[in-house]
Formats: sequence, structure tokens, C-alpha cells
Amino acid sequence: MSDLPAAAFEELSQRTEGPVFRPGRPGYDEERSGFQTAFRHRPAVIVGAAGAADVSAAVTFADAHGLPVAVQATGHGLSAATNGEGLLISTRRMDGVHIDPAARTARFEAGVRWEQVIAEAAPHGLAPLNGSAPHVGAVGYTLGGGLGILARQFGYAADHVRGIEVVTADGALRQVTADSDPDLFWALRGGRDNFGVVTSMEVDLFPVSRLYGGGMFFPAESVPDVFSAYLAWTTTVPEELTSSVSLMAYPDLPMIPAPLRGRYVAHIRIAYTGDAASGERLVAPLRAVAPRLIDSVQEMPYTASGTIYNDPAFPHAYYGNNVLLGEVDSSTLVKTVLEVAGPDSPAMCVIDLRHLGGALSRPPAVASAVGNRDARYILRVLTPLAASDIDIARPVHQRLFDAVRPWTTGRSLNFVYSDEDMPDQTSAVYAPDDLRRLAELKRVHDPANLFRHNHNIAPAAAR
Repeated sequence: MSDLPAAAFEELSQRTEGPVFRPGRPGYDEERSGFQTAFRHRPAVIVGAAGAADVSAAVTFADAHGLPVAVQATGHGLSAATNGEGLLISTRRMDGVHIDPAARTARFEAGVRWEQVIAEAAPHGLAPLNGSAPHVGAVGYTLGGGLGILARQFGYAADHVRGIEVVTADGALRQVTADSDPDLFWALRGGRDNFGVVTSMEVDLFPVSRLYGGGMFFPAESVPDVFSAYLAWTTTVPEELTSSVSLMAYPDLPMIPAPLRGRYVAHIRIAYTGDAASGERLVAPLRAVAPRLIDSVQEMPYTASGTIYNDPAFPHAYYGNNVLLGEVDSSTLVKTVLEVAGPDSPAMCVIDLRHLGGALSRPPAVASAVGNRDARYILRVLTPLAASDIDIARPVHQRLFDAVRPWTTGRSLNFVYSDEDMPDQTSAVYAPDDLRRLAELKRVHDPANLFRHNHNIAPAAAR
């Protein structure tokens, strides 16, 4: 823990509107907790920021006292936990949202979750580029790229950022756009929290008020056929359709829908912005593969889009990672996934294969650091740690990633989760030239690497 005198922290408290928490004091454990419970921050001090001025005061204090800075809104994207050192800025109190229906934009603060933006935009017939889980923080998701349920049609969320308000390592609050500071604007969109603490951002909204979407669940005996059929089907669908398939064993618990309890299933998720009639025709080949345990694919308002994946909203412990894949041998991929991480695996594995391409593969109007745009799929594996020990899960995941290495093109920053034993992975997230550019910009904006409790980009060496 920090050996700074209590008077220093008292001074910090006087400079901030929001609360300041120290270890062992009331509120500390609650404030440091987030969605991920397997890995948690344990900083020397937490600033519960009430606004941008508090963030600026916290960064200035950290810089003056040599404390590394971490930032947390919801705790979904925890990557490198503080361990008895540093200053954590908790942004959960910063929850302002403003919709400009004429400009089709939303401005939201650092603690806002996507569900808030969806609800505010919907009365105007607009929707943001949120992900599958509406309870995820909007800022962190977007800074990591933002691979959402409409991604094939509109691209990464980071491609549609208008402006960013950020506190840099010198404590200054900056308004950053493509015109005001193109280099920093490029780095922030894809570089996550390596270059400062984002206090708010303005993003595009889209005229989407409804979807044809939902999920189809297939039983274990049909999983190989369903997985193979899904891979073939993805080569035929239009960009207006974004989809994925998940393989997992559901526990036999009362809160699980009866048809799924205790069963290993394939779950295909559909989000299509076209009309329901054409949507029915598009998904018909999948429905023909095998009988469904549940089929919820239907017309729905965009405000119900979170039900497509129905991701768990309660905090829990998990371990996982991802790889981006190019052209794949579908029969080999299906066989490999089921042999290594299927129902007979020593660790419970949730497999998630998402179809990419479309707008994701094209350069955006304003370039960003989000790379690996040539990938056709993202393969994610996640193990709930209530079901399996991490030391059992880790080698299973590695065997799967080793097996798909011939098709691997990189990793997506949105789905690289925390593991203190995991080697640095930034080289897999960025193209070599982009990583060099990011390191140079890190040297300009954060030469002391104050922002290092993250998927860290170290400053380039001085020339």
C-alpha cells in the first residue's frame, strides 16, 4: 500500500466533489467491486468521481505522488488489477446522457451503460451501436472498438465517434476531435485507457427502431450439424444481418428455462434490420437443420435487443479470451471446438463464434487504431469460475487457440479479459505499424506510463 501520509489523502478529499475511499474504510470494498469478481482492483485510494473536474484532480494528485492510475465504470473490461498500489478512478456516478435527435447523436458521460443510451434514444426512433449486453459501460466498450449487434451493417462503434472529452496525464481536460487533434483522436479510439481518462464522448445514432431478431436453441445431438450449417450460412447473408452461435452447457437450476436445464446446446443469435418477412426467409435454412428447443426469433422493438443474447447481468467470476479468424476449414473448426472445449472438456467452456465482415472490414471515414479488420469471425471462449478452476481452464483455452492458430489473424480488445499470468497481448491486438505509432503517441501524452493498469502500451523509448 502507499506510504503517503493521511494528510495527503485528506487534501485530495477536499479537492473533489465525489467521495475518496481508503483501504479498510467504509465503502472501499463496494466501490472497487465490478462485474468481474475473479479479478478486482485493490488500490491505495479510490476517487468516486462526480464529474470531469474530479477526474482532473485525481490524475493531478496521482501524477504528483507517483501513483499509477486505473479507471473503472462497470468493471466488465478489467484487464490489469491494481494490487495495493495506485489510484482508481471510479466513474459510476458520471451518468449523464443527452440525445440530439436532429444531429442524430448522443453525448454520454464515463459511467453510462448502454441501456441508458438505448432508452433515451428510442423515443426519437434512434439507436446506438451497443453490444450484446446493454449493462456494459458505453465509453470503455467504444474505446476498445465496440463490436455490436449491428456491426456488420454499421461497423465498429469507434468508427462513429464525433468527439471525446479526456483528462490526459498532465491533468488537463481536453476536447478531442478529428480536427482538433487527429493523432490523439486516432489513438483513443482503439487504444482504450492508455492515453487518459475519458470523461464523456459524443457518438452517432442510427435510424433503427425495430429488429427481426432473437435466438434459436438446438439440442446436443444436433450441435455438430448446426455449427457446420451456421458457418456455411454466414457466407450467404447480407450485411444487414449480424449473428453469432454459442455452444454451452446450461446448469440444472430453476432460473434456467425448462427446455435448457442441464443440457448442452447450440444457440444461434440473430439481429436483422430488414423486414420480418425477409428475415423469415433468411433464417429458414437454419430452422431446417434440426428441431429447436426454443425459437424466439421475431419482430421486436430495438429496446428489447438485449434479449437476443440475454447475457447475465449479475456480477460473477469468469476467465476468457478470444482470437480473430480469417478463412476457416469449417469441418475442422467444428471438430476442433467440440473435441477441445465441448461438453467433455475438463473445464466448462462457453464458446461464442461471431460473424464479422461487412462494414467491419472496410476502412472508416476517420481512421482509428482498431485493427485486424480483415477477420471473418471472432472465436471467444469463456469459463465461469464458479464451475471450473482457472488452473484447469487456462490450458484448455490455450489448446483451443493453438489448434486454430492456422486461421488466426489477431485478437479483439473488447474480449481480452484479465489474467495476471497471461503474457502481454497488445501485439496481437494491433498491426505492427499501428502499435509503433501508439507507442510514439504514448511517449508524447503519457511518458511516465501513468495509465498502465490496462492492456498497456508502453511509451516508445526517447530518441
